Amino acid sequence: MGSTSFLPCLTLLLYYAYVTPISVKHLSSEVAQDADTGEIVKDIPDINLAAGLDLFQGDILLPQNQRNALRNETYRWKFPIPYILGDNLDLNAKGVILEALEMFRLKSCIDFKPYEGETTYIFFRKENGCWSMVGDQQTGQNLSIGSGCDYKAIVEHEILHALGFYHEQSRMDRDDYVTIWWDEILAGKEHNFLKYDDSYITDLNTPYDYESVMHYAPFSFNKNESIPTITAKIPAFDNIIGQRLDFSAIDLERLNRMYNCTSTHTLLDQCAFEFENICGMIQGTRDDLDWVHQQNSATGQEDHTLAGRCKDAGYFMYFSTSSGQADEVAVLESRILYPKRTQQCLQFFYRITGSLSDKLVIWVKEDDGTGNVRKMRKIQTFQADNDYNWKIAHVTLNAQKKFRYLFQGLKGDPSSSSGGIAIDDVMLTETPCPTAVWVIRNFSQILQNTSSSVIQSPRFYSPEGYGYGISLYPHSRISGYTRIAFHLCSGENDGVLEWPALNRQAILTVLDQDPDILKRMSASRSFTTGKNHVISDANTTLIWERPSIVGKFDASCNCYRSIDWGWNNFISHSQMRRRSFLKNDDLIIFAEFHDLIHLNNTEVPVEPAQSSITEGLILERHKRAAQDTEPVQDWLPYLQDPCNPNPCQNDGVCVNIKGKASCRCPSGQAFFFTGERCQSMQVHGNILGLTVGGIAGTIVLTIVLISMMGRR
Repeated sequence: MGSTSFLPCLTLLLYYAYVTPISVKHLSSEVAQDADTGEIVKDIPDINLAAGLDLFQGDILLPQNQRNALRNETYRWKFPIPYILGDNLDLNAKGVILEALEMFRLKSCIDFKPYEGETTYIFFRKENGCWSMVGDQQTGQNLSIGSGCDYKAIVEHEILHALGFYHEQSRMDRDDYVTIWWDEILAGKEHNFLKYDDSYITDLNTPYDYESVMHYAPFSFNKNESIPTITAKIPAFDNIIGQRLDFSAIDLERLNRMYNCTSTHTLLDQCAFEFENICGMIQGTRDDLDWVHQQNSATGQEDHTLAGRCKDAGYFMYFSTSSGQADEVAVLESRILYPKRTQQCLQFFYRITGSLSDKLVIWVKEDDGTGNVRKMRKIQTFQADNDYNWKIAHVTLNAQKKFRYLFQGLKGDPSSSSGGIAIDDVMLTETPCPTAVWVIRNFSQILQNTSSSVIQSPRFYSPEGYGYGISLYPHSRISGYTRIAFHLCSGENDGVLEWPALNRQAILTVLDQDPDILKRMSASRSFTTGKNHVISDANTTLIWERPSIVGKFDASCNCYRSIDWGWNNFISHSQMRRRSFLKNDDLIIFAEFHDLIHLNNTEVPVEPAQSSITEGLILERHKRAAQDTEPVQDWLPYLQDPCNPNPCQNDGVCVNIKGKASCRCPSGQAFFFTGERCQSMQVHGNILGLTVGGIAGTIVLTIVLISMMGRR
């Protein structure tokens, strides 16, 4: 079958994408300039230098006698990992941390849970800079997400440290792959570029990864802002090392090897239809026709995965609507899936090239309560239009029992159809679907026009009802970058909404359209609306006031748009071209706008931990009690002596009994123990009475025994 050539072809495409030469002399750190309205994404070394930090490898807080957390399995975490969000964190940082935790759940077996009194946990705090400890310290540990650190990839970087990973360029074999320019490093910062042998760091039998999120960027700790301190032996990777998009494929491979991951938590299914088994999907048994496993053919019949770029490769599922009878249907069903959450997002690409009356219908078939997956529920219908391009779709399923999802193709008018319905690159995750999706066609042509001005998105609505939009500047004032920003729009709900719209998090994501969600490295940025976002006028008006008051009218949306807030270096043109950001020349942007006020108070008190010795003793006592034996005595010498200082008075002698003080009278003296006092009691009086009573009792008992024996 032709699909056997898919992997070699894909490898060739990836090789071409990676080795497009980019000269080192074009590298610059002008991305550190200030933005007019918004933020500049800075890297960890720059943030920590500005904070006056000088940590191990730049961002690792290394306790004394730290052993190698990567090789020593005692530093490996047990899942789920408890965490605390400190109240001193910026509100946006809290949202970003939760987003990063979801990425770990989506792409690995790593899981997290809110702290509930465990002895080991990660305490996310806002300290100076971005830093973490390495591995599970088993006593609870801090992880700092300071000012400027609240970006998804930076949080992922620090959490990977906590999980036990060091920097990529610290590997023993790094000199085979990168060059360290020692003369260009800031004085006193050379230690950040040391490498460590295999007894300290292991690569888990994976190749050197230029694309690792754990790699330094070229200008880390540099003296001269235009001269790098680290460059790749293969020049094409100079603009790749230090990427802060997301995990690389090898990052995930190492993480999954270290923790023996075999599955993820929130990825239920995905399929690019490149193999004949079509990912376990089945044809419907009650329909009229079948979907066809279609290969790339003539123009207009290209798949989405490879966009027709490879001969004898590139497949999709196709239902022809150009013949037969109207209302004939074909159904394609997924395998049976078992949800863990109550919300799922089905994402796929589709196109309808037949009649305008053709339809694609999404169904869910659920457990009917008897164990049979047969209960049908229609979810969403996609109607044909005159746009024959591949389109992205998102459908929320909300399945709570085992289920299948179904694609139903419905013929409209075969006499007016010369095509059909195609689907490709399907994935199902247990995460919310994006609220807003903006597709910009022919983006390469837009980039070629250096005079391109701002492009405004349509108006979208948040779950609360706020209108908002996206501003895209193809050519930022920072050369080689595209600026993407967020703004509010006036809308139909403004009269009942809260103004100014504060404590809302805006998240913008440029989608990497790789068909494998585990390999996607989308560019994501976020900020939270605050009182410090003001218009530069005499009144210092808040940007997030009602747009009809502070904004400008735009006829394209028949609405007012506020000033936008975003990033001049959101994504570079080279990144767009290198990965799958521009598949079929479409740039796809997701946008969210959510209230984070519920995250204002998230910190919980940490329960005081018992010392390991005391804890061990308690466990041993429980064990011995179960065996009806005395507690172990071996721990006693390590405990504090309860008889020091002596609590007994009147020359009483203290004796350590099972860890507790017990007072005794000095021998040879007629004393009784009372409390902590050895009080003197005269022999006459109480003691004499006790003596006489004892003798009398003995005589009476003797007489009774003799009498009983005589009767026998």
